[in-house]
Amino acid sequence: MTDKTILRALKGEVLPTPPIWMMRQAGRYLPEYRATRAKAGDFLSLCYNPELAAEVTLQPIRRYGFDAAILFADILLLPQALGPKLWFETGEGPRMETTTTMGQVNALKPTEAIHDTLSPIYETVRILAAELPKETTLIGFAGAPWTVATYMIAGKGSKDQAAAHLLKDTDRPTFQALIDRIAEATVEYLSMQISAGVEVVKLFDSWAGSLKGQDFRDFATAPTARIIAALKSRHPDIPIIAFPREAGQGYIGFGHQTGADCVAIDNSVSPEWAAANVQIDGCVQGNLAPEHMVTGGQALVAATQHVARAFRNGPHIFNLGHGITPEADPANVQLMIDTVRAG
Repeated sequence: MTDKTILRALKGEVLPTPPIWMMRQAGRYLPEYRATRAKAGDFLSLCYNPELAAEVTLQPIRRYGFDAAILFADILLLPQALGPKLWFETGEGPRMETTTTMGQVNALKPTEAIHDTLSPIYETVRILAAELPKETTLIGFAGAPWTVATYMIAGKGSKDQAAAHLLKDTDRPTFQALIDRIAEATVEYLSMQISAGVEVVKLFDSWAGSLKGQDFRDFATAPTARIIAALKSRHPDIPIIAFPREAGQGYIGFGHQTGADCVAIDNSVSPEWAAANVQIDGCVQGNLAPEHMVTGGQALVAATQHVARAFRNGPHIFNLGHGITPEADPANVQLMIDTVRAG
């Protein structure tokens, strides 16, 4: 039996104190991250510099002693490796050359070519596997196909994913071909992360909540199941966390339907609901509202205790319902951790 608490929870063990890590735990709320990013020059340069990417991954582990480190990278590195140009506009986020026609899908680079671009990411994993404390689990990740496709189609993030929905509804063959290409590449990308040393992988479907009914089943559930099945066939022991954010009722049965070992839950559903409807099937991760990392105080303590209490009868990894925001106070992160570990 491993002594890594996250791996134990992912195997279904109910622990007296839940293991804890935080989405975007390496990020702009930390002064040491801001200093390292300034040294790198820009965000993409930081992602592709193995030494600096490993450094920012390690920073929250040194500061807080989280039970897991998550590889510092970005979900858009994979589509960039397929050929479309990617850049970041200061204050506005990512911009990407769009992929909206069958010709453009067919012109994407072959899947095996992605490793030419992504090799620095695998080197970051190797550095981390060597340098992390022995009790700390290393998590790798990728974006799920629907979420990645929304950026590839629109060329940027959006609140309603309208461009992706339009392509899905008006040119299904092109849309399906793009989803298939992303899924195929994601398997290879995550498989290489696993071979380099990650111990868990997570699929972030940040925009899954905008898919409804059959579309959710076709473009959130099915591609995730396909990726997980392929990874498990190559790496039978790798635990996989799936995060179909804002799935609502779609969370129910998602672990069984996809083969995921754990379902991460956002904070649009209550922990009691998630315990009753999702945790009954296995491990859940979540789901403290990220705004508590900004506001802190007794409300943070009470909300943290509420989440931990709601999930205490089943396997649980304590986390936020989404990523920590840049304006968060580092002291509030420590207060959250102290509250979880105090029981």
